[in-house]
Amino acid sequence: MELSRKHLEASSSYFLVYIELIVLLSCLHLRGLNMFGLAKAALAVRGNDTDQQALLQFKAKITGDELRVMESWNSSIHFCQWHGVTCGRKHQRVTKLELQYLKLSGALSPYIGNLSFLKELNLVGNNFYNQIPQEIGDLRRLETLELINNSISGEIPSNLSACSKLAIVDMRGNQLTGEIPASLGLLSNLKLLRFSNNSLRGSIPPSLGNLSSLQVFAFAINGLTGIIPEALGQLTNLSLFTISSNAISGIVPLEMFNLSNIRVFDIGLNKIQCTLHSDLAINMPYVDFFSIGLNQISGQIPVSLSNCSNLNILQFNDNRLSGNVPPLEKLDKLYKLYMGTNHLGHGREGDLNFLCTLVNHTELGIVYISRNNFGGAFPECIANFSRTLLHLRMEQNKIWGRIPDGIRNLINLEWLATSQNQLSGPIPFDIGRLQKLKIFLADGNFLFGTIPHCIGNLTMLSELALDVNNLHGNIPSSLANCQNLVSLGLSYNNLSGSIPDEVLGISSLSITLDLSANYLTGDLPVAVEKLQNLGELHVSKNRLSGSLPNSLGSCLRLEKLFLDGNVFEGPIPASLSSLRGLVELDVSDNNLSGEIPKFLASIVSLKYLNLSFNAFEGVVPSEGVFKNASATFFEGNNKLCGGIPALHLPRCNLKTSSNTSFRVKIEIVVILGVTFVFVFLLFLWFKKKKDQQRTTIFTENSLLRITYQRILMATDRFSTQNLVGSGSFGSVYKGILEENGAVIAVKVLNLLNSGASRSFLAECEALKNIRHRNLVKLLTAISGVDHQGNDFKALVYEFMANGSLEDWLHPFDDTNGSKAMRNLSFVQRINVALDVAHALEYLHHGCEVPIIHCDLKPSNILLDEKMVGRISDFGLAKILSVNTINYSTNQSSSLGLRGTIGYTPPEYAMGSELSTKGDVYSCGILLLEMFTSKRPTDESFKENLSLRNFVKAALPGRVIEIIDPILLQERAKHGTVTNITLNKINLGNDIHLQCLNSIFEIGIICSADSPSKRMDMIDVVSKLCSIRYKVLTKRYMMLNPQVPEVP
Repeated sequence: MELSRKHLEASSSYFLVYIELIVLLSCLHLRGLNMFGLAKAALAVRGNDTDQQALLQFKAKITGDELRVMESWNSSIHFCQWHGVTCGRKHQRVTKLELQYLKLSGALSPYIGNLSFLKELNLVGNNFYNQIPQEIGDLRRLETLELINNSISGEIPSNLSACSKLAIVDMRGNQLTGEIPASLGLLSNLKLLRFSNNSLRGSIPPSLGNLSSLQVFAFAINGLTGIIPEALGQLTNLSLFTISSNAISGIVPLEMFNLSNIRVFDIGLNKIQCTLHSDLAINMPYVDFFSIGLNQISGQIPVSLSNCSNLNILQFNDNRLSGNVPPLEKLDKLYKLYMGTNHLGHGREGDLNFLCTLVNHTELGIVYISRNNFGGAFPECIANFSRTLLHLRMEQNKIWGRIPDGIRNLINLEWLATSQNQLSGPIPFDIGRLQKLKIFLADGNFLFGTIPHCIGNLTMLSELALDVNNLHGNIPSSLANCQNLVSLGLSYNNLSGSIPDEVLGISSLSITLDLSANYLTGDLPVAVEKLQNLGELHVSKNRLSGSLPNSLGSCLRLEKLFLDGNVFEGPIPASLSSLRGLVELDVSDNNLSGEIPKFLASIVSLKYLNLSFNAFEGVVPSEGVFKNASATFFEGNNKLCGGIPALHLPRCNLKTSSNTSFRVKIEIVVILGVTFVFVFLLFLWFKKKKDQQRTTIFTENSLLRITYQRILMATDRFSTQNLVGSGSFGSVYKGILEENGAVIAVKVLNLLNSGASRSFLAECEALKNIRHRNLVKLLTAISGVDHQGNDFKALVYEFMANGSLEDWLHPFDDTNGSKAMRNLSFVQRINVALDVAHALEYLHHGCEVPIIHCDLKPSNILLDEKMVGRISDFGLAKILSVNTINYSTNQSSSLGLRGTIGYTPPEYAMGSELSTKGDVYSCGILLLEMFTSKRPTDESFKENLSLRNFVKAALPGRVIEIIDPILLQERAKHGTVTNITLNKINLGNDIHLQCLNSIFEIGIICSADSPSKRMDMIDVVSKLCSIRYKVLTKRYMMLNPQVPEVP
């Protein structure tokens, strides 16, 4: 029994020990688990802190944050909630950084390499610059890297290959240099590799042929050389392959034509020199964009191409291809066909049979087969082309026959070019049915008959060229309906009759009006004054007679004026002195007489002057264009003398005979006598008018006499609804005169301002004797008392319907809080800039004494109903003559510092005297503002940065970065840009960018700190005229086909 009890106690003790042991072990286990959890938490905290610090370092490198995105990156919220940051749910580590299109600028921080969990980095559409940090190779989890359209420079990091999970790498639209790293071929997961629009050099590494998963390969618009590696033919998953716009040479590996999944194949604009054979097998069943254009490829077009039934765009243009074009009936999705500038065809019948295989293609939009060797009759089957056809370009071939009457069926046609062929017959009578036609070029053929009257139905026509044909009859006045014409060529025909006034009334004509080498008779109509925007006027080799009209001086933008080979008589009109942008003038072979006008020597742009075979007499000037014997021609004028020695003209004899001297004296006496009588009668008339006058108004003429009461009624008692604007010296109201409905602008002076009265006097003094189409017209000035007996002063102007340039450059907020949609196009901005330049040139050089405006800025540039720019507000104007105004420069300083901050030249702040160079400075700043849409007082311009320095730093290679985004949108909308990012390669081929560079250069020179380094307004006008002419010429006279957007 005792033993049993002891045994039981022992068992109980063992059990208790066992239980205690289990409890102890459990405690130890739980503590271990807890310690493990604490360690894990500590690691997470350290990881979170690493990510947060990396993001803060990224933020620290941001130098520009226009949208204030980075303000959310602060300690008030967890960094995973910062804008653009995405964290993983499990570890709260940064997995995505998406900051696209946020107008950020700055460098990429090397600390970005510490975001070790990052899978996606997207900084598209910002302005990040400098190099990509090498630390990016530490992002081993990175799958997507998108840095599109920034300003990143330097080389592609070679250690990018360490990011082995990368599937997407897209860095197009930057400034990357150097070679493509061969190590990129190690990225086996890569599906998209795009570096288009950079400045890469060297050759394509064959190792990229190892990227078996690759679907997109894009290195267009770079400076790559070498050959296309055969290894790229192994990339069977490719759907897009583009290496266009490089300098790649050699041949195209045959394997490339068997990429069966390809949809875009573009090797255009290189130096490839291979030969194609008609039996070449092209196995690309899904391809919809195929381009080998702009190379040096010879041979024939492969027949197998017709099996690519999904083709939408086919480009073979600008090569050395020859032979026949195979049938294309299977290409029923074809939209654009480019085969121009080759050697295709044999110059015989049957060459154009392939065109008839396109008649059932319902999507066909563009056919370009110009500059080849195609012969045969103009195919009648074109009448059955799809009504979707927009462009039909066949110029410079050997096509004969008539333009088919069935052309009228192509009702959506916008461009019809058949120039320089062997076409005959009349212009189809129903051509007027093509009411969407914008360009019709049929020059250099054998067309005969009259120009059909229905051509006036083509109201959208912008360019018409019928030169060098056998057309006869009169110029149809119905052309006046074509109010979008910018170029009209009818030269070298047999046209007769007079020049219709209606044709000269086509105010849109801005490039060329060429009527030369016909049989036109009569005067050059006075209506020529309506061609105020025209660049070239040619009426040479006709039978025009009479005097040259003074109205020619209204054609302010003329650069070339050819009047030779007519029967004009009389002197060269003095009004031609207004043509400050004139480059070439030819009046030879006429009956013109009188002295050579001296103003021709002051037109600095004039480079060619032909006065031969007329009856000019007197002294030949020796300045300006007359200093260049190879640019001036005077033969057949036997009474000319003087000039530079190289002209070999006789010396001028300044002695006059006694008979001549006596005759001159008699003439002077007679003139003085008549003048005395006239002045006496004029004095009596003014005295009578003064006795009758009962008003305190001084007016431009007697037709407008406005009292205070009429102003009060016209402005509805100066209602705030009629308030147009206000300034320091007064307010401007819109008014409507009750008796005739005339719309006026009334500037009411705020006489409480001590400078207002002096501003009133300055404006009256400045405007009373000047007239120019680019100055706002002062109708009258009123000085008296209002209905309460207080002093009242007001100026009445023409009302400008389109407000100020300020309103267009910086649209104001409307009542709904949205920006008013008022955008100026590129051409409109050039026009307004030229208007301002013309006005300043007139003020500085065209007045009896120079006038300085002193306050040129966008709000003082008004736009009339035709968007013509006019300078206004002469309240600070200064006339450079102490005799014409009774306060000197020092006295006028009581008005305060002349001008507006940002537009005032620096020397005025230093106390320098006013000069015309001050206006030139303001004009330069205005030019920079007009094309960047940035005010000189923009908040981003701090410390040493100014609008001028901002623009200067971007020239010439980064113009795209500084121009007004509205202009980029305009160009993209009209298909004139392939990518919004500029590089040095395509600058030389882009006339718009060249002209923008030129405009900015003018602005920079004009706004130089030193007045002596600034341009003169005469030179500014000349240069802007040339720029405008280039832009308009390029816009409407393109010789090459459109180049499609680079993928």
